[in-house]
Amino acid sequence: MHYAKPLARLVGELEKLPGVGPKSAQRLAFHILRASEEEARMLSDSIIDVKTSISMCKICFNFTDQETCDICRDPKRDRSIICVVAEPRDLVAMEKTNEYHGLYHVLQGVISPMEGVGPDQLKIRELVGRLAQGEVREIILATNPTIEGDTTALYISRELRRDLPEAEIKISRIAHGMPVGGDLDYADQATLIQAMQWRREM
Repeated sequence: MHYAKPLARLVGELEKLPGVGPKSAQRLAFHILRASEEEARMLSDSIIDVKTSISMCKICFNFTDQETCDICRDPKRDRSIICVVAEPRDLVAMEKTNEYHGLYHVLQGVISPMEGVGPDQLKIRELVGRLAQGEVREIILATNPTIEGDTTALYISRELRRDLPEAEIKISRIAHGMPVGGDLDYADQATLIQAMQWRREM
């Protein structure tokens, strides 16, 4: 209420960002206000650019600026294994370990009845379609060790067993070297490597 209207609007918009409270929004707003016009324009242009040029990979549903992402196009990746993650940021976390060299499938969320997210709103049918091609030998379910993450992993496991009963696909879940309730995005590399190495079959 003590800000000029344009500044108050900026603070209000910044507060909508995840993890940004009123104090952080105020600091960011004043930082932008003190920045040069060129720096402010570069920030606004990068936001518009990411909204207009980024879409989902038609194969794995990772974010990309092309039809398919770099990982799906990489001929060196092991195409017999797919790591299933909830969000693109989880894929980035797994890549940072430098231990996994297969492909990915991004669900774009997890099953969460409280938030109105059901299986049909995730990329589960598309995963089944990829597996039906017969090239994949193992699926690693790498959702977060939360109620929603565990529910999603269990649902996918049951769906694959039901829809592909004759497929010889190993379904494993990353080990809980991950703390219960933790996020892949915040896990250190050693924890993620351990979770991958000690994954278990479902």
